[in-house]
Amino acid sequence: MSANGSPSGKQPTATYDSPFLKACRREPVPHTPVWFMRQAGRSLPEYRKVREGVGMLESCMRPELVTEITLQPVRRHGVDAAIYFSDIVVPLKAIGVDLDIKPGVGPVVERPIRTRADLAQLRDLTPEDVPYITEAIGLLTAELGSTPLIGFAGAPFTLASYLVEGGPSRTYENAKAMMYGDPELWADLLDRLADITAAFLKVQIEAGASAVQLFDSWAGALAPADYRSSVMPASAKVFRAVEGYGVPRIHFGVGTGELLGLMGEAGADVVGVDWRVPLDEAARRVGPGKALQGNLDPTVLFASREAVETKTREVLRDAAGLEGHIFNLGHGVMPSTDPDALTRLVEYVHAQSAR
Repeated sequence: MSANGSPSGKQPTATYDSPFLKACRREPVPHTPVWFMRQAGRSLPEYRKVREGVGMLESCMRPELVTEITLQPVRRHGVDAAIYFSDIVVPLKAIGVDLDIKPGVGPVVERPIRTRADLAQLRDLTPEDVPYITEAIGLLTAELGSTPLIGFAGAPFTLASYLVEGGPSRTYENAKAMMYGDPELWADLLDRLADITAAFLKVQIEAGASAVQLFDSWAGALAPADYRSSVMPASAKVFRAVEGYGVPRIHFGVGTGELLGLMGEAGADVVGVDWRVPLDEAARRVGPGKALQGNLDPTVLFASREAVETKTREVLRDAAGLEGHIFNLGHGVMPSTDPDALTRLVEYVHAQSAR
């Protein structure tokens, strides 16, 4: 399936005419499609129950558990797309990088990449490294039917930030020091990560994912000139690598208002927008030929039902003139969010946007 055209290859599939994929292709939809980043996760009591005693990385490698967790928000909320339950560091773990996801901290890398010799940790990823993904996606697509499944991966810059810092960071001082001080090493690191990321996405697409999202979670820490010269080439390489499959490609980052045009230029069909930039302004920055995704502030869901509805109408109003719009939060669902608020939000968007 071409992101903007007719089916090709294995397509059409049961998901081709879904509101989500129609919006990605900037085609008319019966209602604005809705899904939420981190919709499968800690906000759901059923998720916490099935994850009891199971570490995060281990849970990502159990196909039946991945299937159950991915399906939970589809059953509960009636969202228009599922997103594959995993973590951005899974491909790094799969190729042998010594890392773990520590509760309350996040990914922690045992041997951070600081020198050229450290690049030896990053070998190519093959489908044989992640057989659990192929199995889980097979199980999921059989269950989901006409509901699309979104595959995902971390973008090279965000993965590089974790690898160079050794864990989460607020300043990215080591990563930026490498980017500015040793641009050749930095470029080689991101290029290698682009190949790993592309291979990871290809496995998901070939197994049956209907779309993919590249999360550049920390790209908002960059100035536009640095993004263009030192980060965008690697992200563009990822998007080019999967272009031939014809599935829609979504690009998202946090705090990336100044980068929206460049993120679209990198090769995405859909640009995700956080809550800081109204969608009509985001469309001006991105330019024509792209659908947009977003962008309700996740904290709005802690307000009254009336307040949620008011802010939701504002998002839909700002999106009224877009070529294509997928309703989402401006970042992930917060762990303490009331699941019922998410269910009501899906119902409200569907009702307000019905054509």
